[in-house]
Amino acid sequence: MACFDWENGAVTGVLSNLRVVEIGSAAATSYCARLFADFGADVQKIEPPAGDPLRYFAPLTPMGQSAWFAFLNFNKSSTIIDPAAPNAIARLTAMIENCDILIDGRDIDPADCPSIDVAAIRKRRSRLIYLQASWFGREGPYAGFAATDTTIRALAGLIKLVGPVEGPPLHAPDFQTGILGGLWGFIAAASSAVAQIEGEAGPSWSVSIFESSLAISEYLMFEAFARGEVVHRIGINRFWPVFPGGIYETQKGWLGVTTFTPAQWRAFCDMLGLSGLRDNPALVLGEERLKHIERIERQFVPRLKARTAQEWFAEGLKRRIPIVPVPDTSDLLLDTEKRARCAIVPVVLGQEEGRTAGSMQRLTLTPPRRGGKVPAPGEQQSFAGSRERQSLAASRTLRSMGAGRQPLRGIRVIDFTMGWAGPLCTRTLADLGADVIKIESTQYPDWWRGVDRRPAYVDAQMYERAQAFCIMNRNKRGITLDLTQPQGLALAKRLLVGADVVVDNYSVDVLPKLGLGHDVLQKLNPRLVVLSMSAFGAKSLYRDCRAYGSTLEQGSGLPNVVGNAAGPPVMSHVAFGDAVGGLNGCAAVLVALFHARKTGLGQFIDLAQIECMMPFVAPWITVHSIGGMPPPRYGTRHPQFVPHGCFRCVGEDSWVMIAASDENMWQRLAILIGRSDWAIDASLRSAEARRGIEDEIESAIEAWTITRDADQAMSELQAERIAAGVARQPTDLLKDPHLRSRAFLQDIERAFIGMHPQPSIPIRDGSLPFAIRTAAPTLGEHNSEILSELLGLSETEIAQLALEGIIGTAMVSEGN
Repeated sequence: MACFDWENGAVTGVLSNLRVVEIGSAAATSYCARLFADFGADVQKIEPPAGDPLRYFAPLTPMGQSAWFAFLNFNKSSTIIDPAAPNAIARLTAMIENCDILIDGRDIDPADCPSIDVAAIRKRRSRLIYLQASWFGREGPYAGFAATDTTIRALAGLIKLVGPVEGPPLHAPDFQTGILGGLWGFIAAASSAVAQIEGEAGPSWSVSIFESSLAISEYLMFEAFARGEVVHRIGINRFWPVFPGGIYETQKGWLGVTTFTPAQWRAFCDMLGLSGLRDNPALVLGEERLKHIERIERQFVPRLKARTAQEWFAEGLKRRIPIVPVPDTSDLLLDTEKRARCAIVPVVLGQEEGRTAGSMQRLTLTPPRRGGKVPAPGEQQSFAGSRERQSLAASRTLRSMGAGRQPLRGIRVIDFTMGWAGPLCTRTLADLGADVIKIESTQYPDWWRGVDRRPAYVDAQMYERAQAFCIMNRNKRGITLDLTQPQGLALAKRLLVGADVVVDNYSVDVLPKLGLGHDVLQKLNPRLVVLSMSAFGAKSLYRDCRAYGSTLEQGSGLPNVVGNAAGPPVMSHVAFGDAVGGLNGCAAVLVALFHARKTGLGQFIDLAQIECMMPFVAPWITVHSIGGMPPPRYGTRHPQFVPHGCFRCVGEDSWVMIAASDENMWQRLAILIGRSDWAIDASLRSAEARRGIEDEIESAIEAWTITRDADQAMSELQAERIAAGVARQPTDLLKDPHLRSRAFLQDIERAFIGMHPQPSIPIRDGSLPFAIRTAAPTLGEHNSEILSELLGLSETEIAQLALEGIIGTAMVSEGN
């Protein structure tokens, strides 16, 4: 696979006619802009004379440069604008008026950006696409809150479920919400760039970092709505509803294990010689096994120590069990396949050269740049092969989209996806206006309708009551086709002829074996964008490995930077990788659509979902690649902020996350907890100085928090502009006052479920979220509509298809 060589300029980037200006300082907006730079856009980063504050964010390389800043900003140019200069406002205004996309992080940190009138600029430049990021949005109870990555994750339900039962909850380092927010921001701006090719004016987007993070926890939110409060912290590497679904020690190395389906559980037991567990009818499903964790682990944990992680991995491949070795950063850096696929790329930071995570949007015809250089403050970068810039809509009369109007209307997507990752990708396209047609079969429907195929489950149509399925498949139309029968396959091909995009997240050989490989699809429809969302990539050595979101996190390297130094690698979430893969898939489709709309040429996207998790460990990869030192584990502490952690409050399992992210915040915190002496002590002004008495500081904070309810503690801390967030359960978010005030939860009526809440997407064009137009389809709900309206079949022909079992509206149970 070719990658764009940033040094030699071998390939012209697909977005090279776009000019992007980035203002303010925020990880989310920096990552959003970097995704544009990956595909050739001219990104101008505006910095103050002292540089972007993120240039000083830990972890640092041996020469003191920020590895996090490097990951977020390579292949950009830097422009220094001194806000005190007399021409500062005019200079910045002129730059913005000459760009296509303005990405604004000033609500998070203005970074001394000159004050500009964006509304006035947009009146003069109607084509300007404007994206503004904030921690919580501009209205609502949390709108004025101080925040950090971890306080956001605490409020978003992403911390409380991780760690030992007794607490405190554990969490990953500060490199998550910026990546999630950046992906959502890119999806917003890129979808508008696609629409602008057809003559649409530029919209004004906003993205909430808090709401962006709910993409990870939303399915647990709505499982709680359907089942009650079934989720709580049950120990390190243990998560509802999958067991075993964690990380275990072997003879050499750690092994990630996920047994989701009954067949996988039986194969796992067979592999370990545990026939008694395999044949126990009370242990068929993961939820049932969770009731017997200790008894089951006592039997299989010792047996895993008989062989190495690599040996178990090889055995798991044969048995189709989702197991994977858990790598550390040195393993990632030695992985030749990741280098060849450009998942790990070279990066130059001044006089230092290292490695970092590359672009995960693996387009094969118009690939991203392969690594790059981090600009010094004020440094302009030029790239060989770039063509003269032309405005997106220079020759068109622009049409105003209007607030809330979907930018992807007119795009048709054929959806061969199941579970979470693929359906989230296509759901996002549908939310933005695409006509998404979901193809299932009565024999093999989406497994998120339920993996229980026993007659009692199927006959009661419980598969139509699965809340997770309904959340991930709204705004879509559904059809059933038996693709193993020639007539079903022929109908699928006819749908593909009229489509713009096809997405699948099956194992890599499934569609080709059915006769729907990329070579076939390209002949059917040369303009078709084909996204394959496999776990490891179409040509990977591990392409046959079964995987879920948990497998992707286990194999990404992230668990080895989470937790305490003496403990095992720690998972952040049972299916973290699913949502991340889905968002990256959507971003990749939009880049390919941009190219297809301009050239008429589709292409194949070989997205490896495991690679999509690597940005979360990117700074540690860089530091290790330069200095050779493995990343330290901080537990609930932080590489830069002191104090920082989860502190116990009044009540059972009640916690508040607190972070003092600068000297002023530390002083206010010290005064609030009754330690004014610390606030005026000059020797404690730096975080590193405070680290010497971190135990004492944490004890004083907890003596204060333990006398307060978590919400009360957060309120008092935020009143003093101290970053704090209650460690919420996902179920708490259903009644979160901020989400309610912003109409984030929308009530939708659906057959078999009735009225139920649905989450909005976290990007808005206007003050209100995009409306959810339709509920998720019941199995085969739109068979007649699609076959008659799109393919012209008669009622008699449709009835015959149903008679022959090619289409249907009822799941076939196991054994039928």
